[in-house]
Amino acid sequence: MNRIEHIGIAVNSVKSAANIYEKLLNTTVYKTEEVGSEGVLTAFLQTGVNKIELLEATHPDSPVAKYIAQKGEGIHHIAFDVDDIIAEMARLKDDGFILLNDEPKPGADNKLVCFVHPKSANGVLIELCQERR
Repeated sequence: MNRIEHIGIAVNSVKSAANIYEKLLNTTVYKTEEVGSEGVLTAFLQTGVNKIELLEATHPDSPVAKYIAQKGEGIHHIAFDVDDIIAEMARLKDDGFILLNDEPKPGADNKLVCFVHPKSANGVLIELCQERR
C-alpha cells in the first residue's frame, strides 16, 4: 500500500456537508459523482495531498444508508492507494483478511476498488484503490 488515498465520510446530505468542509478546509468540491453499484453520491475535496470523500446514500438499502442509521454521520472508511489491486487482494486474502468482494469493481474518481471487512481490521472499513488505466 502506497499511501492513504482518501478518507470517506458518511453524510446525510453531500450539499450540506460540502458547505461545511469547503469552509473547514478552505477549498472547494472538485468533483461529484454517483456510484450506482454502491448506492452513493460522492463529493471530493482536496487540500494539499489529502482528499476527503463525502458519501450520501442514494437509496435506503445502500451500505452508507445502513451505516448512518446504525452509527450516524462520520468517518466511514479509510482508502489506500495500491499499484496492483489484484495482487494486494491476493496478499490480504492469504494473510487471512476478509474481503467484501472477490473482484475489484469500478469506484468513484476513476478507481478500481475493493473493501476489506471491518472485522478483519479492528472495526475499520478499509478500501483499496487503484487508478484505472
